[in-house]
Amino acid sequence: MPGVVLGVDGCRRGWVGARVARNELTWVTLPHAGAAVASDADAIGVDIPIGLPESGPRACDRAARRLLSRRGVCVFPAPARAVLTAVLTARLTAGSYEQACAASRAAIGTALPRQSWNLVPKIIEWDALVDPELQRRVVEVHPEVTYAVSTGRPAPAKRSPAGVAARIAALAAWLPGLAATLAARPPGVAVDDALDAALAAWSAARWLSGQARVLPTGVPPRDRRGRFMEIVA
Repeated sequence: MPGVVLGVDGCRRGWVGARVARNELTWVTLPHAGAAVASDADAIGVDIPIGLPESGPRACDRAARRLLSRRGVCVFPAPARAVLTAVLTARLTAGSYEQACAASRAAIGTALPRQSWNLVPKIIEWDALVDPELQRRVVEVHPEVTYAVSTGRPAPAKRSPAGVAARIAALAAWLPGLAATLAARPPGVAVDDALDAALAAWSAARWLSGQARVLPTGVPPRDRRGRFMEIVA
């Protein structure tokens, strides 16, 4: 595989990165999104929504749920742009969730799920950073979609022993030393977060080589800021 890729997933310490060069994996911890963009990676896959809708669900999220079938519940809906505006206005105070839900109902007709709410601070990081130009290098990925596209079937629950083993097996041909390297991941980084970062790097590698599958099919819609709303696998 030519070039250097970086897969990024959220963790308690901020972000965990899986940097892959010549099929060799190195773990990195990243305090913020800017540290990932400042890396030497030619392509970066991040497990976070990039490109936010003004109203209604994103087509890429709907396509990802269909692809994953019963595991489609793993794809949390991206918040509407109005939600981030409401949250930033409230400065993430205790009442922000209620304000975010009200903004979501006004924009798309439904409240913001708790799972999506928990991601909002991290979405804000990337939303402030990624513009259409940077999106040529930084792509949105979803580890569950990456696994399903690569293997032809949804993965078992990622925190289960079977789920961990399945993800290591799926990545083994590309990262033959993954199992040993996983044991040496940074302190405080959970196994499932590290594996999600590795899967994100796999999608970034396919994107870099022109072999990625992109959801939805056809030309993806753009958000108000001109960024594609797409999931790369």
